[in-house]
Amino acid sequence: MNLQTKIPLAKQSNNLIDYNTNALLIGSCFVENMGSKLSYFKFQNLQNPFGILFQPKAIEVLISKAIHQKRYLETDVFFHNERWHCFEAHSKLSALTKEKLLFNLNKQLDLTASYLNHATHIVITLGTAWVYRFLETNQLVANCHKVPQKQFGKELLSVEDISESLQAIVNLVRSVNSKAAIIFTVSPVRHLKDGFIENTQSKSHLITALHQLLNSKGLIVNHNCFYFPSYEIMMDELRDYRFYAEDMVHPNQIAINYIWELFQSVWMSDETLKLMNQVDVVQKGLQHKPFNPDSDAHKKFLQKVEAQKMQLQTKFPNINFT
Repeated sequence: MNLQTKIPLAKQSNNLIDYNTNALLIGSCFVENMGSKLSYFKFQNLQNPFGILFQPKAIEVLISKAIHQKRYLETDVFFHNERWHCFEAHSKLSALTKEKLLFNLNKQLDLTASYLNHATHIVITLGTAWVYRFLETNQLVANCHKVPQKQFGKELLSVEDISESLQAIVNLVRSVNSKAAIIFTVSPVRHLKDGFIENTQSKSHLITALHQLLNSKGLIVNHNCFYFPSYEIMMDELRDYRFYAEDMVHPNQIAINYIWELFQSVWMSDETLKLMNQVDVVQKGLQHKPFNPDSDAHKKFLQKVEAQKMQLQTKFPNINFT
């Protein structure tokens, strides 16, 4: 008896992720779920250098500024609730002084530019088609930073708006990096603050726009672009509230692990998976908390873990356990 519908997935024939690849992940909070897995298994990666970016226009702005080597200036930041903020970045970059914020922004911009030039894989996760516009400047923002809601207008990006933004993102990436695999996905996180119907409408706009991009013909720059169905896996394979966290909005750890395993099945070779198992053994050894740290048994255990670690790092210098 089959009690689950399965999303059909096929192993990629090339551009697989391994320990020589360099991944850049940008987008919604689901990026950090997948990014934490890549970090745990010691893949080279950069996750959300500007913090969580939920909507495609915010991602486009970041990539455009990084590629065109723009700099953030005093006119791009503002003071609110005793901290300096930028509407184009998450509050994790906010700072107590204007100078520190500008330093943070431009440092992350340079880091993003470097990764865009050299990444082998770029993962872009879209969270919502709903956007907020700061009425005073008519600017679409990535984060409202708890500025009073009355100062913003709320809009739903059309399929055409999203499709144009995604095409601009691909064009920008291809202008500096013609070889990177660009992997798009839609976050399975439910944005219920927008409303149940509104969340469904938002996700449908994102999915339709993405497939318009991926199915467009005659555009060479769209070559090597892919879709991974994170949202569909959550909705169809894991259609049960036991796979959600207590807020009934975010996938729980079981769901994250499940989607990660399917991502591995598509984007990683059997050889890489075997190597990941070796990394996992070392990671668990490093995280082990002994009852008696001074015992001979524990000292021997640490020596074994150290030997396993050195063996991995000798073969793959990119693997760093510090």
